[in-house]
Amino acid sequence: MKNILYTFMFLPILLFSQERIEGIIVEITDQKNTIPLPGANVYWLDSTIGATTDIDGKFSIPYQKQYTKLVISYVGYKTDTLTISSPKYIKHALKSTSELDEITVTSRKQATSKSYMQSANVSFVSSDELLKAACCNLSESFETNPSIDVNFADAVTGTRQIKMLGLTSPYILITAENIPTIRGASQAYGLSFTPGTWVESIQITKGAGSVVNGFESIAGQINTELVKPTTDNKLFVNLYGASSERMEANVHLNTKVSEKWSTGLYLHGNMHDKKHDVNDDGFMDMPIYKQINFMNRWQYTNPEKGFVSFINFSYLDDSKQTGQLNFNPDTDKLTTNAWGSEIDTRRFDVSVKSGYVNPNIPWQSIGFQSAFSSHKQNSYFGLNPYDILHNSLYLNGIYNSIISDSRHKIKTGVSYTYDHYDELVITENFERTESSVGAFFEYNFDNLEDLNLTAGVRVDRHNVLGTFVTPRVHARYTPWEKSALRASFGRGKRSASIFAENQNIFATLRTILIDGSAPLGSLKGAYGLDPEIAWNYGVSFLQGFNLFGNKADIIFDYYRTDFQNQIVVDYENTQELNFYNLEGESYANSFQVELNYNVFEGFDFRTAYKFYDIKTQYHSGKLEKPLTPKHRVFANMSYETKKNESFSHWKFDVTYNWLGEQRFSSTAANPIQYQLPDYTPTVGTLNAQITKVFSEKFEVYLGGENMTNVRQNNPILGADDPFGANFDTTFVYGPIFGSMYYAGLRFKIK
Repeated sequence: MKNILYTFMFLPILLFSQERIEGIIVEITDQKNTIPLPGANVYWLDSTIGATTDIDGKFSIPYQKQYTKLVISYVGYKTDTLTISSPKYIKHALKSTSELDEITVTSRKQATSKSYMQSANVSFVSSDELLKAACCNLSESFETNPSIDVNFADAVTGTRQIKMLGLTSPYILITAENIPTIRGASQAYGLSFTPGTWVESIQITKGAGSVVNGFESIAGQINTELVKPTTDNKLFVNLYGASSERMEANVHLNTKVSEKWSTGLYLHGNMHDKKHDVNDDGFMDMPIYKQINFMNRWQYTNPEKGFVSFINFSYLDDSKQTGQLNFNPDTDKLTTNAWGSEIDTRRFDVSVKSGYVNPNIPWQSIGFQSAFSSHKQNSYFGLNPYDILHNSLYLNGIYNSIISDSRHKIKTGVSYTYDHYDELVITENFERTESSVGAFFEYNFDNLEDLNLTAGVRVDRHNVLGTFVTPRVHARYTPWEKSALRASFGRGKRSASIFAENQNIFATLRTILIDGSAPLGSLKGAYGLDPEIAWNYGVSFLQGFNLFGNKADIIFDYYRTDFQNQIVVDYENTQELNFYNLEGESYANSFQVELNYNVFEGFDFRTAYKFYDIKTQYHSGKLEKPLTPKHRVFANMSYETKKNESFSHWKFDVTYNWLGEQRFSSTAANPIQYQLPDYTPTVGTLNAQITKVFSEKFEVYLGGENMTNVRQNNPILGADDPFGANFDTTFVYGPIFGSMYYAGLRFKIK
């Protein structure tokens, strides 16, 4: 069985060689419906040539005349052997060997699934899951996922930040088709730069990622697969409008230019120009903004030669304005007339992915990834200017093969990264260049049923971080039927872009200090701070079973991250914001239990409980991480009616999130009117959406966010004196605007 990272990185490559057999592997339910089986093994008898079905149960495998017996196997199902005499499309149903079935969170549509077979702890989120919410951009794509926490970064910009295993996005490797994308200058707002309709699927990996994708991942990896010109609709239109007067539009146009070339044009625009102040503090509850986003994608396939390539061009123009209601940027910018902020971003990306599969030796392949981006942000927050220009280059070459037979697979290659930063931070200029060259080797042993082990190591030479080794190991063992016991450990190392990653600090009147120096000091380079280094360890167990005659599964996860060094962001002195190297202990423990249950045909229930124990040694003592709840409860229910002859049906989805108390950083030194309690109240929010599908071409949806109308009444400390010493917008633990309702439509031509 193919390693999961291999599958998603090189699935487009593996689909093409001289002659191939394609098909789909399914299960037939008690209600006589078919459900695709992801992760099933398909291989030629007495050969080393095989494949694994994808999230939709589909596979593609090379064919030659001497191949006659095709074996199809999956844990918990009867292994079948088919006699094949010529290339043809195959649809085959496996029969369960017991009452247990494959793990699926939403079995009818395979919206979210986990594999029993892979060594890494990976969740697969399909486009069906993304449609359960409005999903206007990537930062809003995780509302129905219990593994990812989503909250607001501050009280003025409306920026949503995500966390995994209790750690914020800088510790998560965020990639687009396994090319790093959200890093450096794009950390604060980059998740809002990928429209939801551009996303075909998402893979969420907990724990240390693969060495193939670099050395920076610590908490895990979030990889997005983008829609492809050959499989996306010829025409797709999505229109969205919200009660907040937020408007969005998405248009996809795909066409086949020639026998080997296809292209897609993807357009996104959104705007919000209504000022809201529900809590009457004089500040806008959300920014006014405009965004234009464009991507042109080219796909080249040459089945006879075994080549496939993707070329992407994208451009973004994003502008935000926030602050007091009476702020006018033409007259009040960088003055004390009124407090305001503008954030203008221009970004250009180009990437190329190419792959070659040896037609005569189909288990050998070569892949090449390259990407260049230029990210320019001009902004100010009250009296604090912040500008950043970040140019980045990424190159990665990968060779895949086997040792002896397909149970022993290897990946090896080299990579190169280049980053140049030029920052204006209030009055100080910071400029630095970082570059690294690395080589990696990864071995995967897979005996198909009992054991899957992936062990990798990479060695990198970095001009700032020096020469270092990154080891990572993932293992999966099947102790009994319909179970998977996983363990992993790995090391991550990164150079922190402290200002780009913490831009909310500028929307305060705190004095910014680096390692206790005078304000900003005269430090250059990487701010005079050491690199962040951490080890991540984790175990996970999932078990499938039947509950009252229907499929269910339960998943237990425990992960611990130990920092050898961390750049501590210290808010404990209300007059200062101090960055310094860790002196002592910093760790994050994350425990999660998740239950998924197909209550009856079309109705799925998912619930999870999560516990965090996250502490860091600050100058004032070892303390809990601020604004991170120890306890979280998640529940999601979805129901889809049966389709009639015209494809018409209904979809219903409800999600509830409950967050326990969260620690505020200390405000004890403030005047009493600007002091906060030690802990926040608990927060519970309810989201719901109804979709009416009229036909395969047209559907409409109606939904609500925060329908319980929970609001943090005083999210801005010192809002009455925005240029005073106690002004601070970073004490945000819950929604600010209250309830928001939306409606939209989707139209497509296949």
